[in-house]
Amino acid sequence: MSLHQSLGYLGGTFDPPHLGHEMLAREAMYQLNLDAVMWLITPDPPHKTEREITPVASRLDMVNLIVSRHDKFSISEVDLQRPPPHFAVDTVEIIKDQHPDLKLVYIIGEDSLRDLPEWYQPERFLAAIDQLAVAPRPGFSTDLESLDDKLAGLKDKTTFLKEIMVEISSSLIRERIESGGDYDHFLAGDVVEYIQKNHLYLG
Repeated sequence: MSLHQSLGYLGGTFDPPHLGHEMLAREAMYQLNLDAVMWLITPDPPHKTEREITPVASRLDMVNLIVSRHDKFSISEVDLQRPPPHFAVDTVEIIKDQHPDLKLVYIIGEDSLRDLPEWYQPERFLAAIDQLAVAPRPGFSTDLESLDDKLAGLKDKTTFLKEIMVEISSSLIRERIESGGDYDHFLAGDVVEYIQKNHLYLG
């Protein structure tokens, strides 16, 4: 990747990765004129200790199915190559060290934006990124001024994506699969096939 380009970073558990994730990555790339989007799987999310997470190898396989269809998508193995805990601040600092001349755009949902001041060392995190791309969520109304009071500089780095508001959650998909409900319309066809072949999320 050449100098002065912009790199979008989409992190998550991706358990499983769904069409909402893919749409968010592509729309952020289009609206913000990003040169590429890097998907980064969190092996052991520090904030998700209430349930068993699908093995990272399976989640990596499913994300690979999506990434392989887009020449401007890639997967970072930063968090796969280091021990936990995997805090976002450490991850973005490593990526910034690896790509010091790139504009780093961190892509999140509006629900995550609301919680950002409570993240682990959020000041360091905000300093490491160049821009925060936020996907609006149904039912959310964010007071950026209030958030900026808690985390100085947040407002200046935040950009809300337009005309994208998709309410798909991995937890809903897992619940549908376990209960025998309809779920395949939330996922790419090859991801559905992978889930069925490997008998994932059956409880």
